[in-house]
Amino acid sequence: MSVRRHGAASKRADECIVRIDALAAGGDGIGREPEGRVVFVPYAAPGERVRVRIDQRRRRYAHATLIEVLEPGPARVEPRCEWFGECGGCSWQHVDYPAQLEAKAGIVRDALVRIGGFALEAPPPIHASPRPYGYRGRTRVSVEGGRVGFRRRRSNELCATGHCPVLLPELDRELARLARQPPARDGEWELAAAGGTPRAVDLAHPEGPRLVLESAGERVETSPGVFFQANALLLGLLIDRVLERCGSGERCVELYAGAGLFTLPLARRFESLLAVEGHEAASADLARNLRSAGLGAVDAREAPMESRNASVECREAPVESVLRELAGQAPDVLLLDPPRTGLPPRGAEDLVAVGARRVVYLSCDPATQARDLRTLREAGYALESLEAFDLFPQTPHVEALATLTSSL
Repeated sequence: MSVRRHGAASKRADECIVRIDALAAGGDGIGREPEGRVVFVPYAAPGERVRVRIDQRRRRYAHATLIEVLEPGPARVEPRCEWFGECGGCSWQHVDYPAQLEAKAGIVRDALVRIGGFALEAPPPIHASPRPYGYRGRTRVSVEGGRVGFRRRRSNELCATGHCPVLLPELDRELARLARQPPARDGEWELAAAGGTPRAVDLAHPEGPRLVLESAGERVETSPGVFFQANALLLGLLIDRVLERCGSGERCVELYAGAGLFTLPLARRFESLLAVEGHEAASADLARNLRSAGLGAVDAREAPMESRNASVECREAPVESVLRELAGQAPDVLLLDPPRTGLPPRGAEDLVAVGARRVVYLSCDPATQARDLRTLREAGYALESLEAFDLFPQTPHVEALATLTSSL
């Protein structure tokens, strides 16, 4: 079985045959060179015997280019996208969906064991996307010289296309429309859809209609450029599981609250709630959504208002500054959903100082999550539950939800 070659012509002296054992967190297949060094091979699948060209050697590992699949593995399938291998968006379309799920659960376990120092006998349960294609409700595309598309793998060059099979059908149609009638101005555009309504917005001028997301009995509007979870099919389950882990009680603190997908239902479950969001547009959406829901949202420029369910305060501020202010307040629950980089420097130590009885940590990067959770574990927190969500099929990205309780 032959595959598309990447880069310059191979040199025989740098070629070898490798057996692929697993998939790595970054998406590459993992095997070993004949002398035993670990080698990472993009676009390889578990169980395969492949010919590779070694491009870079380090003391403990090497990076290689796949030259030829000599023996396909049982998980190898035909990619659906004609640009697979060139577009940087997907790296696992050649792997069947059950193998992707197994690999992602293993990635979460490996991070918490290797980086976090937790003792986990088995990978966590993982919630599959209802569809492995046609699931994504939000993406960004580039416009250059009358062409529209995504960035090529490990490059700033444009991979022009008017079709992407991982997008929701209505969003894929919007991409096709944009490709047929490309904007005159070059730049980055956000394509997003909710409830069947697509939106295309120039992020240099983020003006346009707010999308309406409905889940957990709540209505949340998001402005152009404001983050929300991209898997439209799995979002409802994700919110339900987060709410279940948070429970109810007197006091809840939510960090990185965004436009309020978790905030609105949490405000009905706790007597008081502090929601923190540092992004200006997201913070404005958050306050607007809480007011629209009759939950009495306020920001730092207004006096707290009582709602029929809770006292709710919105803070537009950097999370690190608010964490330091919360030292010793010991809320019942502290929920956080940080960006891929995790907590800022010393953020985990500040989180420990808050003294929350329960910490619910949702992360799109198991490695940075494990790094932060290690500090909580060392401070006496115990891992109560761990589960994963496949929000991005056909990629190695995985969402992990960890719940920890204080033993102090």
